Amino acid sequence: MWFIMKNEEFTCENCKQKVSKHPSGSARNHCPFCLYSKHLDLDFPGDRLSTCYGKMKPVWKDQKKNKGWMISHECQTCHKKILNKVAEDDDMSVFWRL
Repeated sequence: MWFIMKNEEFTCENCKQKVSKHPSGSARNHCPFCLYSKHLDLDFPGDRLSTCYGKMKPVWKDQKKNKGWMISHECQTCHKKILNKVAEDDDMSVFWRL
């Protein structure tokens, strides 16, 4: 398993906000404003092998003992579900409404 760290800016395909790099240098994997993501990975984080590219809707929240609060995303195209860690600059009012 390999992982390529990419902390890059992007424009959210859901809310159209310009998203800056992750504040602590981690890989940014969802929009901090609406919490949507994009289906880029196939088998593990960072592989960038998905050919789906669907919007990943935030559908639920979960808490993992070793990772803290997580956002459960579901792809609106293929329905794959992926967990992502909450980022320090995420809009928590959106998160708590999940």
